[in-house]
Amino acid sequence: MRTLLLILVLVPPLFADTPKLPGIEEAMLEMIARNEVAGAVTAVATQDRLLHLQANGMADVVAQKPMSVDTLFWIASMTKPVTGAAVLMLQDEGRLSITDPVAKFIPEFAALKTPSGRPANLTITQILTHTSGLGEANGPKAQEAHTLADLAPLWITAPMQFEPGSQWKYCQSGINAAARIVEVISGMSFDAFLQKRLFEPLGMTNTTFYPTDRQWTQIATAYAKNPDTGKLEAVPPRGDFGKRGRPPLGNGGLYSCAKDYMRFCRMLLNEGTLEGTRILSASAVKTLSTVHTGDLPCGFFQKAEFGGHGKNYGWGIGTCVLKEPHAGLAEMLSPGTFGHGGAWGTQAWIDPQKEVIHVLMVQRANFPNSDASPVREAFQKAAARALSK
Repeated sequence: MRTLLLILVLVPPLFADTPKLPGIEEAMLEMIARNEVAGAVTAVATQDRLLHLQANGMADVVAQKPMSVDTLFWIASMTKPVTGAAVLMLQDEGRLSITDPVAKFIPEFAALKTPSGRPANLTITQILTHTSGLGEANGPKAQEAHTLADLAPLWITAPMQFEPGSQWKYCQSGINAAARIVEVISGMSFDAFLQKRLFEPLGMTNTTFYPTDRQWTQIATAYAKNPDTGKLEAVPPRGDFGKRGRPPLGNGGLYSCAKDYMRFCRMLLNEGTLEGTRILSASAVKTLSTVHTGDLPCGFFQKAEFGGHGKNYGWGIGTCVLKEPHAGLAEMLSPGTFGHGGAWGTQAWIDPQKEVIHVLMVQRANFPNSDASPVREAFQKAAARALSK
């Protein structure tokens, strides 16, 4: 903490010129030179100080458009902690408990049966921790949905995958069902609820399910690495996200920028408040960031090729929680660090012990594992070296 206090003295306040930590730019330029990404925005902060904010490389290579600290990204599954926070806002108000059955708010769930034929009795905790066994709503009918309510029959008719609570398996339908519960209780569409209750109070002016024409021009081009040539090639935007007339999907529908998402993370690190505005109670933040999956192996490091670290992780309410650090990109993090990554490489992690937040924004479509990307590892290691000095 002595080192961190020294940095706080040296780094200007949050709204001054953006500061830079030494070594991070070099690490990102190396990743760009290796064609891991076309560009990146990196940010490091504490509860009340921005220690680092920098853009490197290109947002669009063909157009020669430089990456900017204001560039927008599809943040994909980094939407999930936002969905968890929305649910816990309603728990703070006494309008639900995460131990409640899902059927209390979406009656169709009362008919859901497990693979053994027993009533599923799914809870809100189970659908937000990927332990529900709920089937996925895929296929043409899901693509035809205009609202979250349209998806509800598909969640019920999809065969359940396992007995609830018996294992951890990433499940998009569960998170979207939680977003639908927010709609049922609040009487607002999920996007409207977040805009009024979260984004506006936190000053997240460039976070949305439905970018405007102006915002679309600010979104970074996504790239995939050609396995044969090793070069980056542009890929089209995801057609199932970002357009009016599509559901506001709590599993991965948001677009945002580093500065906005850092404000969300700072609110969580500040136990639910930001600059005098309270969004969540301190107990709700603890619930969000506490493991609810017991000893079940969790997360995206379970395969041998990623270290077999399933026991190192647990799941909170829409968040991944690091139970025990491991070699590589988790070695600089403390037990209890929580956050989430996105399918196209975006990452945000909050370390309550060291009181540090890391946010990485990139758009790379085919990382073998975006949580284990070399870009994330290079960023976090460079940040850790800078902070240690």
